[in-house]
Amino acid sequence: MSTQQLPVAVIGAGPVGLAAAIHLVERGIEPLVLERGSRAGAAVREWNHVRLFSTWGEVVDPAAEKLLTPTGWTRPDPATYPSGGDWAERYLQPLADALGDRVRTGATVTGVSRAGRDRIVDADRGQQPFVVHVEYADGREQRVFARAVIDASGTWATAGPAGGSGLPALGEKAAADRITYRVPDLNDPTVRARYAGKRTAVIGSGASAFTALACLAELAESEDGTGTHAVWILRRGISGSTFGGGTADQLPARGALGLAAKAAVDKGYADAVTGFRTEAFERDADGRLVLVGEDGRRLDPVDEVIVLTGFRPDLSFLDELRLGLDERLQAPVELAPLIDPNQHSCGTVYPHGHRELSHPEQGVYLVGMKSYGRAPTFLAMTGYEQVRSVAAAIAGDTESADRVELTLPETGVCGGAGLFDTPATQQTDGGGCCAAPEPQLVKVVAPTAVSTAAEEAPAGGCCGS
Repeated sequence: MSTQQLPVAVIGAGPVGLAAAIHLVERGIEPLVLERGSRAGAAVREWNHVRLFSTWGEVVDPAAEKLLTPTGWTRPDPATYPSGGDWAERYLQPLADALGDRVRTGATVTGVSRAGRDRIVDADRGQQPFVVHVEYADGREQRVFARAVIDASGTWATAGPAGGSGLPALGEKAAADRITYRVPDLNDPTVRARYAGKRTAVIGSGASAFTALACLAELAESEDGTGTHAVWILRRGISGSTFGGGTADQLPARGALGLAAKAAVDKGYADAVTGFRTEAFERDADGRLVLVGEDGRRLDPVDEVIVLTGFRPDLSFLDELRLGLDERLQAPVELAPLIDPNQHSCGTVYPHGHRELSHPEQGVYLVGMKSYGRAPTFLAMTGYEQVRSVAAAIAGDTESADRVELTLPETGVCGGAGLFDTPATQQTDGGGCCAAPEPQLVKVVAPTAVSTAAEEAPAGGCCGS
């Protein structure tokens, strides 16, 4: 079998991975989607309780809708906002079902290389197919050969630590019993009891932190949450941009989330501690956690800590490939200047496709959230356009691949994550997708029960891929 007859391996059955598969099918190319979770959209399902910033109209890929419509699938109201659970059950799962046995679940990719060539060997390298090592949930191992590899595995599994240096703070691992790196689902009775009436530190300054603060404030106002209080740990000072774009945000749902976080502070449900870079976690006599800053400050003890400092890509299973990654962002070198948070917000990111996503190892593409490396605020629309371009490039349609057309809303709240202690610039670690109505203070509520027949980027729209 020639290399061109082999399938394209797509790593991850999230929104961008499944979109990649659809665009490949449209091009007459067989995809093989390898998903570590037991179902499609496994990462999105882990934040099923969080509502996206974006409407249904902007988280459904047009090519996917074209495939789904003949199956009897009905597109949800395009003006409404899905939760992560809605997105997974009403869109991602039907899409995976439509792709059939092209999607394999419980399949963890443990390594990718060129057949018979490690990263050192030059000879005939480009003529060799890719070999993908897969380990299944039942313990089986398999080698899969592919003509190209699209890594849409996202960054959800590798959350940033609490330490201000990018490394875990001293004592952070030992304090794992009182730390979470996700927005807690306070609609779960067990989780709710963990935070009700407790003092909780929230570390982070992006949309995920806004979500956590709003949730804790709502808990504090409830009958079973009396005494609930948040301590918001910011590595910078508070400025006019700390709470995001507000009413000026062209992603109004995210603007509303920032307003909800501000209300939590204004109403006294949260106290802000600024310019604090966590160096260590210590225990007091009662086992509560004391946060110690790099400047020597020691905060009053807290019962729980929610660390929301962004995500980073797992590149370990790509170690035998020749990737061209920016040394700071861990994003493709051609893409990095376009998404550098020192310079750009979501809406000023230049539209990009296969050329910006390419690597020295031809035929390998990192797409979706993973393509952004450590840069924040990836948009679903961006991912869908990325994989359309990549699929066209793999098919040899350079004209279509180069015709990248994407207009993003200017949010004014995404830039600045790379700057050090600059109050005038804001940091975000979550994501958002698209537009919505005029922002208002939001009430965080449990998503309605969903079913496939009737009815993630966590933190209101960060698109896990």
